[in-house]
Amino acid sequence: MLLGPAAGAPLSEWQQMVELNVLGLLYCAHAALPHLLRAAGDGPRQVADMVNISSVAGRAARSGNDVYSLTKHGVGTFSESLRQELAGRYVRVCLVEPGATATELAGHNRPEVLDSIRNQFGQTMQAEDIADAIIYIVTRPRHVAVNEMLIRPTEQER
Repeated sequence: MLLGPAAGAPLSEWQQMVELNVLGLLYCAHAALPHLLRAAGDGPRQVADMVNISSVAGRAARSGNDVYSLTKHGVGTFSESLRQELAGRYVRVCLVEPGATATELAGHNRPEVLDSIRNQFGQTMQAEDIADAIIYIVTRPRHVAVNEMLIRPTEQER
């Protein structure tokens, strides 16, 4: 999540976000798919789950979030397309879109950007809150698929 104005942004930051948020997810999905398909077909539960993590930034464009939002929107559209493709084979694909969560994520920004966003987040969730959501998703019975989960701190408006 490397934020800031597009004008004058280092191209390396954009490349890093695309490599991690898009290509990283694609590589993991590609590696996991044979195993998930096998588990859904032969495993004791006869269902498998892929949970992709996006962000509320994938739903709403905001000034200074240009490339980050682009990558997270891509995670959402990829997840939905894959969900449709695999639904009949009982591989459930879910997209989790967390809001402000207390992680090191914001700390990766350049100092001048970090100063401008320092007070932007307000109330935050904990990583455990997201883990609880994922546990809920993957423990549904075979006939129930949670396709998307948007989860924000109660006080987060956007």
